[in-house]
Amino acid sequence: MDSRTKRRLSEAELDALARRALGTGVTTATELTDGYANAVWRLTLDDGREVVLKLAPPPDLDQLSYERNLLRMEAAAYELALQAGVPMATLLRAGFDDPVLGGDYLMLSALDGVSWNDVKPEGESALRRELGRLLARFNTVTGEVFGYPHAGIVGATWPEAFLAMVGALLGDTERYPTPLPRPAGEILAVFEAASPALAEVTTPRLVHFDVWAGNVFLDLSGPPRIQAIIDHERAFWGDPIAEFVTPTIFGELSEDDPLLAGYREVTPLELTPSALTRLDLYRAYLYLILLVENGPRQYPEDEYARIRDLATRSLDDVLDRLVRAAPGSGG
Repeated sequence: MDSRTKRRLSEAELDALARRALGTGVTTATELTDGYANAVWRLTLDDGREVVLKLAPPPDLDQLSYERNLLRMEAAAYELALQAGVPMATLLRAGFDDPVLGGDYLMLSALDGVSWNDVKPEGESALRRELGRLLARFNTVTGEVFGYPHAGIVGATWPEAFLAMVGALLGDTERYPTPLPRPAGEILAVFEAASPALAEVTTPRLVHFDVWAGNVFLDLSGPPRIQAIIDHERAFWGDPIAEFVTPTIFGELSEDDPLLAGYREVTPLELTPSALTRLDLYRAYLYLILLVENGPRQYPEDEYARIRDLATRSLDDVLDRLVRAAPGSGG
């Protein structure tokens, strides 16, 4: 999707950047447009390699609070998740505060598979089960603090960090007025009332939080399998159950979902009432992101309208459910 946050580089600029980063120039460059925030190109280099360049938004563009230094989080996530056994593209170079471009970029090995968003392969149930196993491995990576360290939104406990994350996002609506189904103060109060359930989470774990079909690449050269999980920029340190939000976006997680079965092959996970409350909190947070992020990005209206409407209705529904589940609500 087109977005104001996507930087535009000329062929000469792409060539110069590749020479600085990898020591060789560019033969061909094709922009990949599936993403929503960062500009991405697939490059064929003079030495024959195929690589992907991911470029952060212009440094002078005011973004959402949690989006500061996103590519730095992504670079760290690539290395950490690879060590945990999650299939990844190879991070070839991470450039921060590039002296010429004045921003951050990543150079990654190009994948030869296909995006799950572009195909409907046979055996999707088995693939979903495999995805559950890989997400469980991703979540085995532990950290030292909760939240978004790269953006300075952190907490010593998960309730403290998560409420800071929500507060920062709602605070962004002061810079980017956003149509929300309820006033920001009322939304924050719902999060605060349900936040005691978050205290069950005591270890910061790496959470991708953006595992939709477009971020899963498949190898279809034989029996379908997952080749790689990509785009770790939205990752944070927190509660692993948040990982189930994007694979079930605008829906619900059911006990018979193969994703859940695969996850449980690696580590136990019980959908207790408290766990379901936490899952609803993370759903509400994601729907808020989908609404507020249009401020700096300015998506084309005809492309964004459906997502905005779905996110608005879904946010309102999950807030109602959190209110009913709150202690003393009688729901």
